[in-house]
Amino acid sequence: MVIVVDDNKERLQKVMAASGVASRRKCEEIIQSGRVCVNGKIITELGTKVSKKDKIEVDGNPLTKESLVYYVLYKPTGYLTAVSDKLGRRTVMDLIPADILKENRIFPIGRLDYDTSGVLLITNDGDLSYRLTRSAKEIEKVYQVRIDGIITQDGINQLMKGILLDGRLTKRAKVEVLSLDKKNNSSLLLLTITEGRNRQVRRMCENIGYPVKKLKRVSFGGVTLDGLSVGEIRSLKPHEVKVLYSL
Repeated sequence: MVIVVDDNKERLQKVMAASGVASRRKCEEIIQSGRVCVNGKIITELGTKVSKKDKIEVDGNPLTKESLVYYVLYKPTGYLTAVSDKLGRRTVMDLIPADILKENRIFPIGRLDYDTSGVLLITNDGDLSYRLTRSAKEIEKVYQVRIDGIITQDGINQLMKGILLDGRLTKRAKVEVLSLDKKNNSSLLLLTITEGRNRQVRRMCENIGYPVKKLKRVSFGGVTLDGLSVGEIRSLKPHEVKVLYSL
């Protein structure tokens, strides 16, 4: 018996994400909530595969392929990294120009804490978002960290070797001391990590006795804040998008 496998079919959530509906994780939630129809039938099973011939609708609207867009936002502190907030708090979407929001269903990639500023990627490419947030490979994230206290060599060594958080050691980090302010009893560090645990940089520093006073992400996967002021956004250059996909 010959079994024919349709290699042209892809998982529904991947197709939705690639069409700019949302991140792949959010698309999975949309499917499970019964908001998606394939050929007139409501689909809630995440394993469902579809082809180009299938008619897909989300909330009654036909799925159409959007042009993929990629931006980097210089996120200020005091903004939630979310598309919306039930409590009415400010989100990073409030910083996006109206013309961009009008043309694209964009969303932030990953998280950047409310009280942390810096590089935040914005896109409608759910597949790239999935790759960057779920990747098992090491994606470098560089932070400029102002800590309370004059850091010792022992403290630097601990950060580099790994800090025990939630029963697991963090991966080795790179640490560069930018300046020591003895008058104000603080240190400015450049810390490079390859993980994305919850509030990781803050917890690493606090764990060894140096509370974080100010935190800014200055690079994500090679994308930097060059040319941007706080709150500004710019399109990624083609080579930057290519590098992100290679990660």
